[in-house]
Amino acid sequence: QVQLVESGGGLVQAGGSLRLSCGASGTIFSFEIMGWYRQAPGKQRELVATITSGFETNYADSVKGRFTISRGNAKNTVSLQMNSLKPDDTAVYYCAAAYQRSSRSADYWGQGTQVTVAS
Repeated sequence: QVQLVESGGGLVQAGGSLRLSCGASGTIFSFEIMGWYRQAPGKQRELVATITSGFETNYADSVKGRFTISRGNAKNTVSLQMNSLKPDDTAVYYCAAAYQRSSRSADYWGQGTQVTVAS
């Protein structure tokens, strides 16, 4: 079975930084695209950032210039560096991955990690 595990969430003050990491286990194949989504209480899930095997990145307008997504040295790992955090960034962040970029939804999802930004 394939599992995605996130780490790095926590409580920070506004303007602070956090780095989220995600690693996959249980597969010998590389994911073509990996990324991060988030869901705040009472809000819909939203895309935060994605990165392809060719290192093409995509960011939500709300995080452009503040967040940076990158792939790790280990196979099927991805990180999200979050700087200049705002209270509106408070949410559960989910790692997601797909074998094909053309997939309309992720093939696998992590359990989520809580990010709380104090005002």
